[in-house]
Amino acid sequence: MTKTDPPVDVAAMPDKPRRARTENSRQERILTLHRKLKAARRPIPVATLLAELGCSKATLYRDFAFLRDALGAPLLLGGEPSAVRYVERDGETAFELPGLWLSSGELHALIALYEMASRRTGAGPLNEALTPLKGRIARLLEAETGRSGWPEGRIRVVASTPRRLDEGVFRAVASATLEGWRLAFDYDARSTGRSNERIVSPQRLVHYRDNWYLDAFDHGRDGVRSFAVDRIDRPRILDQPVEQMAAGELDQQVQAGYGIFSGPARATAVIRFSAKASRWVADERWHAHQEGRWLADGRYELRLPYSNSRELLGDILRHGADAEIVAPLSLREQARSMLELAIANYDAALATGADVEAGMEDGNRGDPDSATAPPLVRPR
Repeated sequence: MTKTDPPVDVAAMPDKPRRARTENSRQERILTLHRKLKAARRPIPVATLLAELGCSKATLYRDFAFLRDALGAPLLLGGEPSAVRYVERDGETAFELPGLWLSSGELHALIALYEMASRRTGAGPLNEALTPLKGRIARLLEAETGRSGWPEGRIRVVASTPRRLDEGVFRAVASATLEGWRLAFDYDARSTGRSNERIVSPQRLVHYRDNWYLDAFDHGRDGVRSFAVDRIDRPRILDQPVEQMAAGELDQQVQAGYGIFSGPARATAVIRFSAKASRWVADERWHAHQEGRWLADGRYELRLPYSNSRELLGDILRHGADAEIVAPLSLREQARSMLELAIANYDAALATGADVEAGMEDGNRGDPDSATAPPLVRPR
């Protein structure tokens, strides 16, 4: 008598774990492969490409054939071990992929550009220039995603405290910057409350925290300055070429400090954040040359250079009791003075009582922190 195996309950069998799919799409592989071959000065080993692209050897060789035979790439494969490179003949135009090829990251950037063109605030003076591009961007996104109609509500770009900007002023400043002409204007500095004429050599426009700034060489002050474009009035483009600075020199003077304030770093700030705040701060980039480390008690210590303390203090104090300035002593005392003045304002209001009561009566409606309204919670 033949012994048979007992029946197997297939439904009860555990699912076989699936291997995570790491292979890129064909379009992204072709684009990545082309860019690597364009940038390479010597043949790239096939083994290196297999590791970086995350695909099988057969797939990679099909991509080689597609690049060479279908797209006309000057691709040469051979050697031991196998390696691949582009062979550009003298006098020939460098090979480029036909049409428009986008990686996922570039597609996302295009979506953000589309959203900037779609909203009436945030992009400011660029809205007028971007609006004609909306139809083209929409068609391109539809072609890339295979959808009919782009789901605009899936992406949201939110502006953070953008200031009002005169579009005529922006155009004049942008034209002088891009065309390389000196610029004269009246500048109303918020720090002093005074207005005076400046003659500058524009170096570049900077979009920082949803506002526009002009990095320029100020001829009257013989140095680099950053100007808020919304404080520029009566710009006049002069018939004189700019005094152009080397990019490295400009970066050294403008980016060495903290935030939008120019100038070489004067000191290094040391800030310690509570264990709670550290969950966010440890992943944030406050400065290109910052240094951070975890402390034994779960707190996070951040070190960064700065030139002007104003913006740095604002960013630190928004963390309230979760942030402590350790050094330098001058920065610590500045923060202490600002906190004491803030407390004095509240103490004065409590002493009179009238202003507080009036505020409670007038401002309670719709206040998410009031007793009559439900709290508004926005997760970070």
